[in-house]
Formats: sequence, structure tokens, C-alpha cells
Amino acid sequence: MTDELLPELLVEHRGHSLWLTLNRPQALNALNRPMALAVHRALFQFGTDPDISRIVIEGAGTRAFCAGGDVALLGRQGRQDRALWEGFFHDEYRMNQAIARAPLPWVALIDGITMGGGVGLSIHGPFRIATENTMFAMPETGIGLIPDVGGTHALARLPGQIGTWLALTGARLKAADCRYAGIATHYVPSAHLPTLCDLLATSHEDVGAILASFDEDAGEAPMAAYRDAIDFHFGHDRVEDIVASLESGDDWAREQAAIIARMSPTSLKLTLAGLRANAAASIEDALILEYRMVCEIRHGHDFFEGTRAQLIDKDRNPKWSPARLEDVIDDDVARHLEVPETGDLTFG
Repeated sequence: MTDELLPELLVEHRGHSLWLTLNRPQALNALNRPMALAVHRALFQFGTDPDISRIVIEGAGTRAFCAGGDVALLGRQGRQDRALWEGFFHDEYRMNQAIARAPLPWVALIDGITMGGGVGLSIHGPFRIATENTMFAMPETGIGLIPDVGGTHALARLPGQIGTWLALTGARLKAADCRYAGIATHYVPSAHLPTLCDLLATSHEDVGAILASFDEDAGEAPMAAYRDAIDFHFGHDRVEDIVASLESGDDWAREQAAIIARMSPTSLKLTLAGLRANAAASIEDALILEYRMVCEIRHGHDFFEGTRAQLIDKDRNPKWSPARLEDVIDDDVARHLEVPETGDLTFG
């Protein structure tokens, strides 16, 4: 039996599983507000159903699990429409928290592009299945945003400074690196997914045992060759110090510095502040801090310029303001940490 809450999110009972399918393949399954509400509603409605023992989420089509949130809409209308802006992040973040606190095992099949909002739909659950098609990234500093959806919570918990590197540079990872970093818990070739899905739906066996029987070696992780450098350069608590360290390093390090130089200076400083503040925070406190940041970002310049350059006009040439790290002062960062005029994010 299929319960279709809306065409963009399909909700099914498949045997012992509640099956969620992000159904916007033409948009790489980008997450919009109605989809976030529908995922949250499904968790509330079916999370305590005695006939369901696990929740599985996947993306429709062959290209993406979820390529992110629908930030292009926010870029076009968010400055003028406060309710649209705050409503989107409010509902998305509450969904992220519900996933993190889900009473049933959450299994995300991250087969394809998994970025931004797609990370929030997967990384807070206990099981994340990568394939040879997986491409993971948190590229928000390149559009004047922060790695939100609980990203500052999850990335801060990756080994060493991997999360800091990913958050500041927007580096893209394939399956082997996702396994190495702990982003993916299992690797399953895409050809085996239909059989795995059948078992997830029909088997009484423990989810972990099912996944373990399909788990394969994802191969050598390219990141491993740079792991010491990542931990060394990205361990500083000021972006300027990270950049200075990189600029004095080898070719790989200088390449990272050049990548960071293309990102929004304000976003870089907010991102590092969020990572450090949320290293030991609960998911709720992390999302509250992220919500404060994004509410203030709406009053700034860089997000609207970043989405214009990257997603709307696509000239790939954003003009950040301030344009230099040293011109983003401590007061600029502190302003983004204050309680929004409309109040903090709440849960329940």
C-alpha cells in the first residue's frame, strides 16, 4: 500500500519498513519546504507504528540522493519575504532534529549527489549507505551560507579536522573518502541495492546485520594521503591562521588556500565559529545556533550575491562584501549569534 503525502515525497509501507522517496529527480531531489514538512510528518505519524521496524530514505532517479535545499528560491525571494526565509529553515531544522531523535533506525541510501540539505537528511541517522555514485559535499561557503542542517554538529564530530576542511573548502568526496571519514557507514555497489532494499523491507533480521552482509571495500581513500596535512593546517581557531598555514605549505596546501580565497569571507568566519561552538553541543543547541546565523544572514549581502552568481545568473563570479577576511570583524560574527527578533528555534 502506498500513502502519497505529496508527489515530491512518496511514503510507502514496504513490509517492515517505512520507505521515503525524495521524488524530484528533475531537480536532483532538492529539498523544499513541503518535502521537509512531509518527512517530519511521516516520522511523527509512523515512528511508533508497531508494524514498522526501520525507516529507509532514498532519492528518485539515477543522479542524486538529494543535491541540497531549494536555496535558489530563497536567493530570488528571501530578502523580501521574511516568512518564506524563516519558515524554510525553521521547518527544515526541526525535521533534522526529528531524524536525529528518530525512535527507529534511519537508513539513508546516499546513491548519487548528496549535498547540503541531503546531508541533513542522512548524516544524523545511524546508517548511511554509499555507492560508487556517491558524491558528498557541503559547499555553502561558496554561496554565502554556512554548512547548516546540523552540519556544524556533524562535521565537527568527524575525525581530526576533516570536518573543518570540508566545511571551509566545500571539498567533494567519493565513496572511499566518505567511508574513511565516517560519513558513510557502509559501501554497497549500486547493482546490489535492489536486493538490499528487498531485504530491508522483508527481513526480520537486525538492520545492522543486513547491512553488514552487503558491505564491501570501497577502495583506497585519496584523503588518507592528506590526512596529516588536514589536521595540521585546519586545527587553528581563526580562518586567517588556517589560511596562513596553508599558504606556507606544499602544493596541496596552497591549492586549499586558493579554494578558500574564492569563498565568502563572512561565511568562512561564521562556519568556523559554528564548528568550534558545536563540537560538544547537542543537535538541538547546534540547530538553534545555526538558525540564529541564517536569520541574520538574510540581512546581509553575500548569500544573495552567492546564489546569484552560482545558481541564478551562473557567472561564477560573486562579489563578496566584505571582500577580505580581515575586514570581517568580531562584531560581525557576534551579530549572527544573537537571538533573532522572532525568537529562537524550538522543538516539540
